[in-house]
Amino acid sequence: MKSVEKSSNIDKIFDSFMKGSLFKDKFVLQTSYTPDNIPHRDDQISQIASILAPSLRGERTSNLFVYGKTGTGKTLSVQKVKNELLKRNPESNKLIIQYINCKLKKVSDTEYRILAELIKKFGGSVPSTGLPTDQVYNRFLELIDNEKKLILIIFDEIDHAVDKISDNFLYNLTRLNSELAKSQISIIGISNNLTFLDGLDPRVRSSLSEEELVFPPYNALELKDILKKRAELAFKEGVIDDGVIAKCAAYAAREHGDARRALDLLRIAGEIAERNNRPRIVLDDIDSANEKIEKDKILDIVSTEPKQFQLTLLSIIKLIEKNEHKEIFTGDVFNYYQELCSRTKTEVLTQRRVSDILSEFDMMGLINSIVISKGRQGRTRKIKLLIPSNLMVRVKEILHDSLNIDSNG
Repeated sequence: MKSVEKSSNIDKIFDSFMKGSLFKDKFVLQTSYTPDNIPHRDDQISQIASILAPSLRGERTSNLFVYGKTGTGKTLSVQKVKNELLKRNPESNKLIIQYINCKLKKVSDTEYRILAELIKKFGGSVPSTGLPTDQVYNRFLELIDNEKKLILIIFDEIDHAVDKISDNFLYNLTRLNSELAKSQISIIGISNNLTFLDGLDPRVRSSLSEEELVFPPYNALELKDILKKRAELAFKEGVIDDGVIAKCAAYAAREHGDARRALDLLRIAGEIAERNNRPRIVLDDIDSANEKIEKDKILDIVSTEPKQFQLTLLSIIKLIEKNEHKEIFTGDVFNYYQELCSRTKTEVLTQRRVSDILSEFDMMGLINSIVISKGRQGRTRKIKLLIPSNLMVRVKEILHDSLNIDSNG
């Protein structure tokens, strides 16, 4: 009898879902959707186009570095200029533009894999491992220098690759032009980390950032405009309550003007309304969507950040558990971090670098840190953990598994 009831419940869920969709085209709210027009980014698109325009005459362009917070339209704008260049490219001019997302696993976690991915994009192949790196570079040079061509390589989220494998691969790529007889390479780097360039080797920075472009965050009015345009395409008419789009925009403006977050909020709010079998999206759906995104974001950060980030975060968690209500400071975190590095046989970063990681945690919303002056002893940070208590068990599980540390230790 129970199995019949369960089947009946499933039928009801599926039937109501098929009949009552609030969406007209949900894809419009996905991050992979590329709009025909990118609102409030005309100036940045024009600047990118001006820097890359010489490629249409077969001339090597300056290397370009684009940075700004998540969801400020960097990748969309670069991709738009890329598409326009390829549309207008004369047949006589062999312009090739390749895109690599450095956040993808098994693509950019070693210099070898980045080169292997580039070789694959140019129609060649190398074994997944095993060759000396200089041989892989030679294979890449053979592929691209067989005839005259101009090559633009876009490295999206380039900071992820550098965190994992250092900036040597960038230095090696930027100096390849001196070894090429027929072709020329230009690099476009895109990063969410506003301080990323500061940490690069001076030789790499001088060659990579010949041109720099900063994307400012969207303000609430700009986000509202973006959401309104997408909502008209994504939802059926009359299914969004008054104030929903404004609330979405306000949430995202508070999160550094992140348009991607605003679009995710609206999409998830629509999904929540559908699951509750309601005909409209209401203000409370935005609150529910925000809670879900916060949870998913924290778990995603914890599971995908590099090992050094995970060790620093676990140090904070362990110290707070041991000290309960006692305040903890940068020096405490660094001392515990050194212990964890010893246990996991990991290279110990300098205290300054660990302090930089704490700054990034603050920016991500994992901690709140207040700089305190200690007179002649200098300055330190007082650290408060912001991870919700209902997520802490899962966060610790992820960290222990990733770092291969006994959960009782």
